[in-house]
Amino acid sequence: MFHKYYTIITKILQIYWLFFQNVIFFRHQKTDDKQSLGDAKLEEWTLAIGDIIVGIDIGTSKVSLVIGEVNNFNQIEVICTTTHKCNGIRKGKIVDENEIASSIHHLIKDAESETDLKINSAYVTIPGKYVTIVKNSVVKEAKDKYAGISAKDVVSSIMQVKDIDIPEGKQIIDIVENQFVLENGRTVSDPVGNLSGSFTLKAEVILADREYMKQIASIFRKVDLDIDGLVPITLAQRSLALDANELNDNVMLLDIGAGNTEIGVFDGQSFVYTNTIPLGGDNITNDIALVLNISEEEAERLKKQYGLALKSFIDNDNEILLTTCKDENGKKVIKSSQLIEIMEARIEEIFTIINKDITAQGIKSKINNVILTGQGITNINKSDVAGKITLNIPVKIATGRLISVVRPEYRTAYALVRYVASRPFAKTVGSSIDTNSNESILKNIIEKILSLIHISEPTR
Repeated sequence: MFHKYYTIITKILQIYWLFFQNVIFFRHQKTDDKQSLGDAKLEEWTLAIGDIIVGIDIGTSKVSLVIGEVNNFNQIEVICTTTHKCNGIRKGKIVDENEIASSIHHLIKDAESETDLKINSAYVTIPGKYVTIVKNSVVKEAKDKYAGISAKDVVSSIMQVKDIDIPEGKQIIDIVENQFVLENGRTVSDPVGNLSGSFTLKAEVILADREYMKQIASIFRKVDLDIDGLVPITLAQRSLALDANELNDNVMLLDIGAGNTEIGVFDGQSFVYTNTIPLGGDNITNDIALVLNISEEEAERLKKQYGLALKSFIDNDNEILLTTCKDENGKKVIKSSQLIEIMEARIEEIFTIINKDITAQGIKSKINNVILTGQGITNINKSDVAGKITLNIPVKIATGRLISVVRPEYRTAYALVRYVASRPFAKTVGSSIDTNSNESILKNIIEKILSLIHISEPTR
């Protein structure tokens, strides 16, 4: 009986698998055949169903990976998340390539084991300190103004806007299309199909330090991975951390992590400025441990338990028993105000350095609101109030629609995948992925079906 059912199910699934292969082949064949855009239609730029994007975020305390697949509604479905400790970056600089490579190797190994995929490439975040933003604009004549602006016209304009004088030691990594302005002065997000003799593309050309790119490339070669692209951290996070109104406002996004604070300034849709400050939540922990002469583990616990950015907001100045104090037989009693003073001082310093940076860049007056995100500070109460006092700009904790549904440790990697998927004029975006052999997949499906219908071989 078992063999009978098994044979029938096998035949059915073989037929289904052949059909599935033909569908997949046809879809990819269409993509491969696009050697020239020609009079391409807008649909060629929407993501193909099933495209898989791998995003890796390299932080100061961990590396994180998210794999997302585009579903039938052109939305990202997360099919894998994983993270691994990493101490290869200090003060925003790569100090141990092998450490980072080892952590990424563990990420990929875990992800491949979980998904039965072979990962060959990934997109990677890049800190703001290694990024330069150059504004540029071009005027493009429509090839046929009576037929309307074509997709080919748009792609041609994007190629032209990249034609800038690239500073020595820099390399183009991305183009952010900011505005398309038709010849009648109307601004549109997508000019394709509009009847206009010409249009102006305003864009930001994103450059990266060549030396940093070489280091990242070296790391990825060690784990046999190709790099699909590099994306600035705050540029990736923008659509995740900001709400609908903030996306069109002049805002500064601050991602305060364990060891770094990422700055991203946006003028509406325009990416104005980005930088990295080598201070974060770990510095607060270290300060507590150093001043109170206790272990870092206890300092971290106290930071989470009594996290408050301003001493003036203390309700009850409770006593705290320190259990790892090194100068008084392991125990000491302090007031909570003493602990909060330490946190307040470091948080004020972080915002002071940010204030000096944006003031020096001449962009502070253009910022209407500041949005805080990142695990380094957002769990400390009144950190937004502390920021407002120092910056003299309204500050709030990020409330983007998706910010609360993505676990903090995966937010940046997930934001990276979303950013890549949303590129409106990218010809290809999927990472290089290999699936298991047909036989292996077929065997797994059969085994799952058999387990569901509880077929068992009769005893003899």
